[in-house]
Amino acid sequence: MAPPLLKKKSKKKTKKKTNNFKKHKLNVTTLVPVEPKTTEIDWWVSFWHKNSTAPGYNVPGDEEHGFKYFFRMSKTTFEYICSLVREDLISRPPSGLINIEGRLLSVEKQVAIALRRLASGESQVSVGASFGVGQSTVSQVTWRFIEALEERARHHLKWPDFHRMQQIKSGFEVSFGLPNCCGAIDATHILMTLPAVQTSDDWCDQEKNYSMLLQGIVDHEMRFIDIVTGLPGGMAFSRLLKCSAFFRLTEKGERLNGDDLSLGGGNVIKEYVVGGYSYPLLPWLITPYETNNGISDSQSTFNHNHRGARLHAVKAFSLLKGSWKILSKVMWRPDKMKLPSIILTCCLLHNIIIDCGDTLDLDLALSDHHDLGYQEQRCKQVDPSGWTVREILAKYFQHGMQVDVHG
Repeated sequence: MAPPLLKKKSKKKTKKKTNNFKKHKLNVTTLVPVEPKTTEIDWWVSFWHKNSTAPGYNVPGDEEHGFKYFFRMSKTTFEYICSLVREDLISRPPSGLINIEGRLLSVEKQVAIALRRLASGESQVSVGASFGVGQSTVSQVTWRFIEALEERARHHLKWPDFHRMQQIKSGFEVSFGLPNCCGAIDATHILMTLPAVQTSDDWCDQEKNYSMLLQGIVDHEMRFIDIVTGLPGGMAFSRLLKCSAFFRLTEKGERLNGDDLSLGGGNVIKEYVVGGYSYPLLPWLITPYETNNGISDSQSTFNHNHRGARLHAVKAFSLLKGSWKILSKVMWRPDKMKLPSIILTCCLLHNIIIDCGDTLDLDLALSDHHDLGYQEQRCKQVDPSGWTVREILAKYFQHGMQVDVHG
């Protein structure tokens, strides 16, 4: 997933304190100050008063919807996220994390600052001005939040267990008619500028942009169940797949290893995911039929159903990049070792909103494709076993056979 984080060097005395904290992490209450009880007036009251009528924003009139406009989630979900990272955000000295009035920042305000930075993609100066803090405070708070959520919220992005996978397969069959389908896969480019000393052909993609790739598999509810990021944008999606842990685990039989499904007539299929033309046709990754030379009615029906499921992943990426605009804007000289953690955090936030029963705002999805300006790559690799599975599925749509499950 994300590569190891690089942490800023600190002065000798501070380093000594940090080492002590790591050695006695379970005993943080004896080493660090507790969260201040009365640090400032309610941060939301102040923020709402300052920003609800600010020019350039189309803020809903009521505070409930206004809160979601600024932070992409309800106050209930926000409070849950605060509970996840609270210990980490109060377990270190404030180190200058104060507002312009000299008061310590509450955990809630720190989380709000970080969420606003990720959601808006605005500069640290602009975000700081909306909260009454400086640029350096926004930088520190955002990175602390990212580190904390990456550590505390991993359970919101994991490969499904057997029971959950049954629900996912049922969801894809009900919605798209695809039996035994476990997800949809896609990938996108996260654009960035790089200093001249860091530029290379690897990071320069097919459209001559510098970018980092994010590949994700989503379930029937547009929840990310697997991602890989951190790899350079010059890499083809088919190669990105083969560099992923998901590929290695699936090839070893540790992913997509659930029950076989009989479609009648002696035809049996295993679990699989669906992907676009950019991916190879494999026994467990099913791509659509090429239409250049014409296709049969059953193949056309298969392509139609396949497209519906595949677009589910496209919509998820459009929602992700539209909700967390830091991913859809061109990042200015990001630390390539830290950028994967930012990407992962946005995916975690996307999933947390779903898991908390909150609603994803579909209006925030990018109006165009999440990889606007990029032509779809074409992978010519066809595994004979994958071709057979696709033929079985096409015939299933043609004849509507009965389904039997085999362990």
